[in-house]
Amino acid sequence: QVQLVESGGGLVQVGGSLRLSCAASGTYIETMGRYRQPPEKERELVATVTEGGVTKYADSVKGRFTISRNNAQQTVTLQMNDLKPEDTAVYICNAVRVNFEAYWGQGTQVTVSS
Repeated sequence: QVQLVESGGGLVQVGGSLRLSCAASGTYIETMGRYRQPPEKERELVATVTEGGVTKYADSVKGRFTISRNNAQQTVTLQMNDLKPEDTAVYICNAVRVNFEAYWGQGTQVTVSS
């Protein structure tokens, strides 16, 4: 059983920064990342990182968000800079095992005020 513990998030003004963290435990995780679900929209990829350090970003966050991972602790951190109102969403931690089993966190609210 995989447990995901999320932290971070909150309210920030346009142009501000926030950091989200997620820690996985219970088994080895190959890929970790964050998805987000804006109000009344579908869930979408934000960024992911593999155990080998390969990253993937949504075009909308490239150059503003940075994802990093601590393999020893199985934690992933998403540094979000230059936040925009359209970044407002529930950000959800995602963890994928080698066998492609996927797990989701509870999610944390990020609100960017203009």
